[in-house]
Amino acid sequence: MAKIGNLVQEAAAFLQHTVVAIPTETVYGLAGNALDPMRVAEIFKVKSRPFFDPLIVHVASYTQLSALITDFPAPLKKLADAFWPGPLTLLLPRSARIPDLTCSGLPEAAFRMPAHPLVQELLDILDFPLAAPSANPFGYVSPTKAEHVQAQLGTLIPYILDGGPCRVGLESTIVGMVANKPTIFRLGGLSQEAIERIIGPVNVQLNQSSDPRAPGMLKSHYSPRKSILTGNLDLLLQRYADDNPVLLVFHEFRADFPRDRQLQLSLDGTDSSAAARLFDLLRQADDFPANRILAEFAPNTGLGKAINDRLRRASDNP
Repeated sequence: MAKIGNLVQEAAAFLQHTVVAIPTETVYGLAGNALDPMRVAEIFKVKSRPFFDPLIVHVASYTQLSALITDFPAPLKKLADAFWPGPLTLLLPRSARIPDLTCSGLPEAAFRMPAHPLVQELLDILDFPLAAPSANPFGYVSPTKAEHVQAQLGTLIPYILDGGPCRVGLESTIVGMVANKPTIFRLGGLSQEAIERIIGPVNVQLNQSSDPRAPGMLKSHYSPRKSILTGNLDLLLQRYADDNPVLLVFHEFRADFPRDRQLQLSLDGTDSSAAARLFDLLRQADDFPANRILAEFAPNTGLGKAINDRLRRASDNP
């Protein structure tokens, strides 16, 4: 199994020749040298991730970023100034230093500056940026704790840098430009409302595609092993109450269903609490002695939009 530790220097030593798991404020990532096609190929192999699904490049600073891009559109620079370091990924025209494999041959690459102090320290001592998709088998629930990574990839990697539970718990929001208009390609840990407070109205283009322009756009993603159905719990229970389900409720427990078969997404009724707990509770539901998961949507505002996007992609709904 992988060694779990909190020594940044030890993680840096491994990264000179292999891949390791790292903490970020969003989810744990499977990291390798973004400029080395051999290491990038190792990331794809460990995750069983298709090569057409691009990776996010994590950078330490604007100085490091400047050598990796050819342009920085003003609206995206304004967002970076407001939200980096943080759960925001930007699609930017890449320089020749970014290998085709890292960005699946696309003219743009995905970049972000993570906020977790351990990964910031790690990036500061490395002389290369890190490609780091979520540290889980492709398509499965993203990890928000070191033990999640150990359970899924522990036999395939040498080291997990343990930074504790992820504070945000949802992957980063991805923003790029389409016809000179800022466009959200993936909803995530930064809300659409927060973005629009900085740069005004944006387009939202959440294409669930087999030919993605950005990471996390595939239709089937973030899925537990158990069948999961999403929507109105009243309607779902009318059909599946006798099918030994476990319920994922947003905040309020249902009085008409056993309490010990309900998992509460938000402890305080806020979307930030729900976001931080989503992937952990999907894993708990997956391990629950039940035949199926029935999940209700979050209020569709703020981070609730991203939570609902993840639930839809995880679900078996027709």
